[in-house]
This record gives sequence, structure tokens and C-alpha cells, in this order.
Amino acid sequence: MPYSAQAEAADRYDLPLSAIEELSLTSGILPVRYKKNQKIFSIRQQLTLFKSTVAVIGCGGLGGYIIEELARLGIGRIIAIDPDVFEEHNLNRQILCTHELLGEKKVTGAVQRVAKINPAVRLQPISEEFNSNNGPEILDGADIAADALDSIPARLQLAGICEQLGIPLVHGAIAGWFGHVASQLPGEKTVQKIYAREGAEKGIETSMGNPSFTPAVIASIEVAEIVKILLGVGTPLRNSYLTVDLYHLEINKIPLKED
Repeated sequence: MPYSAQAEAADRYDLPLSAIEELSLTSGILPVRYKKNQKIFSIRQQLTLFKSTVAVIGCGGLGGYIIEELARLGIGRIIAIDPDVFEEHNLNRQILCTHELLGEKKVTGAVQRVAKINPAVRLQPISEEFNSNNGPEILDGADIAADALDSIPARLQLAGICEQLGIPLVHGAIAGWFGHVASQLPGEKTVQKIYAREGAEKGIETSMGNPSFTPAVIASIEVAEIVKILLGVGTPLRNSYLTVDLYHLEINKIPLKED
């Protein structure tokens, strides 16, 4: 089904595009935008993705690419959480950031971007700082959370709330040429193990900086992990984390001790 037919049906029956997309997939009709997904996902799996809700905590370097890829994949509902506004130094790496959006909220950029690339996706913007007080309410209804934060205490709070709510978490971190990714299912406490010896408020990205390519790579791995967990396919990074060194082109999977 081409987008023009979706838009015509939405107009004729006074329904949102999200409803038309779900009806299409439920009926076994694949929207043209997902044609290149067809060799990888069945229509039933595409429907599962569309009926899923992913919470993305942080809409900067990592979060922007995660939101972009989730929307293009056809994740039906994205909760985007970030209290910050775009600044000029974000232009080097944050895909949601443009000159026109400088000074605007990052979640506003997320709303506008998703509306342009996949208007059937519902994006819920939350311009608040994620913390232990509002976290449970923000994540209510999410099937999985994506960590795109830059603060170790905030990451640990997120991991704890996901554990409390029984929500899987895909964690990512970046710094300079380097990054790592891990997936945490309820009961595994993966993020807590990774940062067990860390005491700093901020990650090392504050001293090493970030180019445009590192967040794109790490975000893509995070999105792949999200899809595997939502669909129950493949081998997620459980009880381990993947380190990526783009400078020396070395990738290592490091196991973590199970409790």
C-alpha cells in the first residue's frame, strides 16, 4: 500500500495514519515504505514492531539516531525524553539538530523529524529531566527503554527503574572514537555491573568529545538490540557488553559475571 493510499483512507474515514497503518498490517497488507524490510521481517513481525512502544531517554547524539532509525523501521510509538534545547555545538553530531532549531527543545526536533519521515509513528515528547521520581510514570506502557544519556548516575537510575518495572533496557555510551552497548533484561543488572567502579557524574565523553560517526554506529547497534528483544529473535547482548573501537577498528564482546 503506497503512502498516498494510506493518506486517502485516513482522510476518507477520518482516522489517524497510525490507525490506517495498523489496519493495513493486520490485514496482511504491507505499506510500501517497509518493502525493504520484507526479506528480514514478516508482516506479522512488522505489525509487532508497529504495536510496540520504545522509550528513548536522551535526544542528543545517540538518542537522535535511535529515534530516526526506530521511526524508519516502523516502531509505532516512541516516547522521547529530554529537558535540553539545541545548542550550536550540537550541530556536529546530532541528527535532529539544525540551524533553524537552535534554542528549541530537542523533543521538538524529534517530533518534527518523525513527522517528516514516518507520519504513521506516534511520538510522545517529554521535555523533562528523567529521574527516580518521574521515571516510573514516564516509562509506564513502554515495552523497552533505550539509554541515550550522558550521566552515569542517570543511567543507573534508569537501569534501576527498568528493573523495578520489569522493562528490558538497551544501554549505549560513546566517547570520541569509542563506544559500548549492552542489553539488560529484568533481573540481570547489567548496567550496574558495568559501572560498579565508576564514581564520576559524567561519562568520559566530556573529556574525549564526540564526532558524528560514533553515535551513529552505537545507536544502530542499540536499535538492532531493541528489535531482537521486541521480536524475540537473534542473540541479544545479555550478561555482556560490546566494546567498539573505531580508531583501531576493534570490536570485543566482554562477558559479565552472572549473579
